[in-house]
Amino acid sequence: MKFLCHRGLWKNPEEKNSFSALTSAIDQGFGIETDVRDCDGELVISHDPPTKDHAIKLDELFSYYTKAQSSACLALNIKSDGLHNQLLKKLDAHRIKNYFVFDMSVPDTLGYLKMKVPFAARISEYERDEKLLEQAQFVWLDAFDSEWYSVDFIHHLLAQDKSVAIVSSELHRRPHAELWSRLKPLASQDNVYLCTDLATDAMEFFHA
Repeated sequence: MKFLCHRGLWKNPEEKNSFSALTSAIDQGFGIETDVRDCDGELVISHDPPTKDHAIKLDELFSYYTKAQSSACLALNIKSDGLHNQLLKKLDAHRIKNYFVFDMSVPDTLGYLKMKVPFAARISEYERDEKLLEQAQFVWLDAFDSEWYSVDFIHHLLAQDKSVAIVSSELHRRPHAELWSRLKPLASQDNVYLCTDLATDAMEFFHA
């Protein structure tokens, strides 16, 4: 199992998606889940619509990632439609290979599919698109109300040659201990990711 730091590696919620949180995750060898949108013609990191003076440019993160010689996975939550060409140019310019995009609208997803960009199909108790799942390299496995899926279901996805990124319970303000205990048998799976606010704790728990 590998770990995606949800909006970076942070201690206080106000640090989410800050440059220090994102670079701390890179420095400690973790993957990152972060939010990408456009602002005044630039690609920036921000969960909510930003102002130009308070937005981290995506180039800053990519430059740090490359200089650190990181190869950890970047899960890019796409918050705006129509970023395909601009995003691909930046990924290519920084020679970033280990990434996937997710959470786009269906029409926007089809654009990434056409351009052969690695993307995740979202599956939750409310969402499942078998056609997109068939063509996706990744699955973003979420649970808004409770963990509705089983470990056998995850194995079913893995058997379809998918990488599976699981949203940890604390992202929805629920205790994580029960889910982590259920997922412990997946600790040796290289193509399973846990997106978590508690990456350091998860590393200790799953790889003790």
